[in-house]
Amino acid sequence: MGNGVFNISKGRVVEYYNRVESNDPSTSALIVLLGTGAISDATLIDLDDVAAIEADAGFAEITDGSYARKTLTDTELAALPAPDDTNDRYEVDLTDLVWSSLAGGDSVTRLIIAYDSDTGAGTDSNLIPLCFYDFVVTTDGTDVTAVFNAAGFYRAA
Repeated sequence: MGNGVFNISKGRVVEYYNRVESNDPSTSALIVLLGTGAISDATLIDLDDVAAIEADAGFAEITDGSYARKTLTDTELAALPAPDDTNDRYEVDLTDLVWSSLAGGDSVTRLIIAYDSDTGAGTDSNLIPLCFYDFVVTTDGTDVTAVFNAAGFYRAA
């Protein structure tokens, strides 16, 4: 397993980040979820919405009572940076994310970031998956923190 960009989002992650940061539409957000299971990168990368990810037998979103998806709106995102013309790439970053006191027993294997154009709709079929990461941790009642690479959660080069 590794880190990757979903096929449906290749070349569009910066665009989706910018839409949320620009409040366009005002109901848009990035959604971060944690899951468990042994879904392969080759299977995961081809799925086109979070509903399809949830439906795959190789993935299950964690369910302990203290867990909730992270919803990142324009207020949680940094301003869209300028392209890195020196290194011919574009990087966007997220602050570290903390899930407080995650109850024990879940063996987390994946972190997924998705784009939601309408947070009021409340449907997983509305969520476009952007990136996935290996995120291996067993919850034990303490805080769980996702620390993104200093270069950002996404780099287009």
